[in-house]
Amino acid sequence: MKQIKKEYRDKTGEELARVCATAALDTKAEDLVILDVRGLTTFTEYFVIMSGRSTRHVQGLAEAIEGELRSKRVKASKAEGLQDGMWVLLDFDDVVVHIFYHEQRKFYDLEGLWHEAEKVEIQAP
Repeated sequence: MKQIKKEYRDKTGEELARVCATAALDTKAEDLVILDVRGLTTFTEYFVIMSGRSTRHVQGLAEAIEGELRSKRVKASKAEGLQDGMWVLLDFDDVVVHIFYHEQRKFYDLEGLWHEAEKVEIQAP
């Protein structure tokens, strides 16, 4: 098994969330937010939530994020929803990425569900 590249071995969850966000923004993700859910949940530290314009765009966002992290030898422990492209979930342990087709995002309203989570400031690429 390949080791995570040295420069990514000691990255915090927030730093990995920012890597995911940058890859997504480079692929034209819409309405991207990072939520700090530390202390609110035990299964992850950060949610990265975004929307895509179409199911194909949602799939492309997921592929771009996975590709960016794979190039740093960080592999998703779980990926769900890639076939349908309505809601893709990528689990990188400390970071869970949610990529929604915009109608699905409104329906599930994760930001409302996790309203107590602090939003992390994102720098545009």
